[in-house]
Amino acid sequence: MNPDDRKYTREHEWVVSENGADTVLVGITHYAQDQLGDVVYVELPAVGDPVGYLAKMGEIESVKAVSDLFSPVSGEVAEVNGRLAQEPELVNNDPFGDGWMLRVSMSDPAELDSLLDAAAYDEYVGQL
Repeated sequence: MNPDDRKYTREHEWVVSENGADTVLVGITHYAQDQLGDVVYVELPAVGDPVGYLAKMGEIESVKAVSDLFSPVSGEVAEVNGRLAQEPELVNNDPFGDGWMLRVSMSDPAELDSLLDAAAYDEYVGQL
């Protein structure tokens, strides 16, 4: 269910490197969006804002709850998925594609080594 090309946090965010560069895409997992229910609002940092490894980077609001979002890497926000402002349901419909949240220029690519691969994340979620 979870793509093998990315890394995962225990807080249910994913990160994928783009073409081996130090710029990554960040989003939430299928499990996270499923637990949230219908997403109605996403609050994200602005381009140029710093994000910290496993630090709060925003909030996501659904019909069920408001939850914090955590950055899987440290760095600077290079791009925000502007479609989410008008189409927050993209997070539900395509969490690993069109529902991506941020593009981040990483300051410490070694942080990726401490994240879960798809198999470990699947095992983790299976225990919840």
